[in-house]
Amino acid sequence: MARITGSYPNDLDLLIEGAVEAGVFGGKSDALREFVREYFEDHENERIAAAVALYERERITLGDAARLADVDRWTMRDILREHDVELRLGLADEEDAAYEVEAASELEFGDKGSGDEESRANDR
Repeated sequence: MARITGSYPNDLDLLIEGAVEAGVFGGKSDALREFVREYFEDHENERIAAAVALYERERITLGDAARLADVDRWTMRDILREHDVELRLGLADEEDAAYEVEAASELEFGDKGSGDEESRANDR
């Protein structure tokens, strides 16, 4: 888990302290985590922009970008292309490879059985 240090207005600090004292949050960290999580849930464009920027700077993989943007990898590839970000090809690690295998196994190619026999008959 990452740690951050920041400044914010005193009134906001008082509201957070009051919410903690009222039992709304377990502590200031819990409150801040909830605020940030809700922000990105409610602001899809900003969440996607953050994922694109991190991917473009080679800080995260395509799979990480898709997860952060809350989209599948195919959609993330389209988003990156729309933002003129060059895709990095190849697998970053075993997790990336496992995801690609799983995604490939879910592809539907129609009824192979009858088509294969028909094409073999036509080849003769």
